[in-house]
Amino acid sequence: MHKRWMYKTRWTIIIFLTVCIPTGHTQGDSGHINNLSKDQQTSSLAAYSPPIQVSFVRETGEDLQRMIEQLPGETLVDNRWTRLYEQELGIQIRYDWIATGDVYNQKLGVSLAAGRFPDVVRVNPYQLRQLSNANLIEDLTEVYRDFATPLTKNILEAEGKGAFDAATINGKLMAIPESSSSIETAQYLWIRTDWLDKLGLQAPETIEDVLKVSEAFTSRDPDGNGEQDTYGLALTSYLWDPVMGVSGFMAGYGAFPNIWIKDPEGGLTYGGIQPEVRKALEVLQTMYLEGQLDPDFAYKNGSKAYRLIDQGKIGMLYGEQWTPFVVQSTRDEDPEAEWQAYPIVAETGRNRVVPLRSNTGNYFAVRKGFAHPEVVVKLMNLHLDKNWGQNAEYETYYNDDSRAVWMLSPVTPFPGTKNLDAYRDIRDARTTGDFSVLENEALAIHKRIAAYESEGLKSGWGWKQTYGPTGAFSIADDYDLNGQLLYDQFTGGITETMVDRQIILRDLQLEVFMNIIYGSPIEEFDQFVVDWLELGGKEITSEVNAWYRTQAARDHQAFALSY
Repeated sequence: MHKRWMYKTRWTIIIFLTVCIPTGHTQGDSGHINNLSKDQQTSSLAAYSPPIQVSFVRETGEDLQRMIEQLPGETLVDNRWTRLYEQELGIQIRYDWIATGDVYNQKLGVSLAAGRFPDVVRVNPYQLRQLSNANLIEDLTEVYRDFATPLTKNILEAEGKGAFDAATINGKLMAIPESSSSIETAQYLWIRTDWLDKLGLQAPETIEDVLKVSEAFTSRDPDGNGEQDTYGLALTSYLWDPVMGVSGFMAGYGAFPNIWIKDPEGGLTYGGIQPEVRKALEVLQTMYLEGQLDPDFAYKNGSKAYRLIDQGKIGMLYGEQWTPFVVQSTRDEDPEAEWQAYPIVAETGRNRVVPLRSNTGNYFAVRKGFAHPEVVVKLMNLHLDKNWGQNAEYETYYNDDSRAVWMLSPVTPFPGTKNLDAYRDIRDARTTGDFSVLENEALAIHKRIAAYESEGLKSGWGWKQTYGPTGAFSIADDYDLNGQLLYDQFTGGITETMVDRQIILRDLQLEVFMNIIYGSPIEEFDQFVVDWLELGGKEITSEVNAWYRTQAARDHQAFALSY
């Protein structure tokens, strides 16, 4: 009998929020007195005098804690970013509490449901709508208009108005999107090329080739220890993880299970209920039953699944551009281990299409009654200025000797195409031989690659695999130039039905998909489609298409006005 995998649903917190958030409740004045003159208040980077305290809550994790251990004299509550914000803006960052993973999510859910949360809170779209409906957060329309610098506006709006549309409720901007990047979600196929060479295999050009390589990596003892203890493909308990997920694999079958795509009638339909997904699940089931996947992957999050990579037991995985920094540890145990990025591949006769998620999923809201709602924008202004402004100090505030010190900041917006732009700058400099033209991020990356090539700098390997001539971004550049990128067609945030149903539908999808991979009859997918539609999917599809028609009309009007 195959194991039945059950995903722990989190929709109960959403329902709890719906029932328990007290409408019209406010927490009262923050206790801060606005001592700024009018001129100071309207200055995007003016310092508060005297300084003010601003409270947040904070999620932490293993990666962040590991990095902090490498930074003498710095902690999560006292570090280069908190000091900078106090020195230049007069803003003292205070954390009401700090927690990890599920504990953080649980505490935040209870905090929001009780209507007691910090001055500035990072929320997802569901939480944003709940807080707005309960009148617990400030309208930030004028704050953004008056305080955001041109650099901030250019960066936050670079991918269009979709993220702001999602944060706009009843015509009011109720939170500031923490800008992210769709192209950063592009998937690549990462393969241990030393295993390819040892087994006399070629890099795959089709999804059928991927299956052959996976079978060989599982059965032909690529690590040479005389045991069948290796796996062809790495997966985690969350199928849509950016590294070791299945999105890139499924795209090979024309399946795009977590984005909205166009239907034959010109409307939008959810990718997760399409027949192509059914086929991809059947193939994954076969791989699992043949031992090509870790038999316990459904019980392992990313950090636990990573241990198999660290132990040299994984030959392939799908992942985003930062994957080299995940797999680099294999080289510590085996200096001959070599990983290389390849484009994702498709079935024979099918064109390659690379799905991109709408990647702005977090927003900063400000508690109703807080005396300085503009602080969130001012923090973003300084964060962006110090990393990508005219006086940027990239190697101090963004990436310090391959340490992601940007994570120390409570707000972390960034230019959506910054990494691809840096690759192109380095590529062009490599072509001309003139590296003196590089600056800021591109210069810092080039120096690390050069140090790896000339001095064997350990951390430089990951940078070369990402930004080098055959690195991930060389492939992203081709994806872009060849028109192979498929953007999520819905960027409208959370519809009314999604508030109550989206989490339930998401967890149902993950549970059914995982059970099928573990051996349940493929017909369960057909029932899932029926259930998805009946449990709210039909209403959500209608709301999504209403948004899509409105957007199309707006775009048509804007086009007409331009002539």
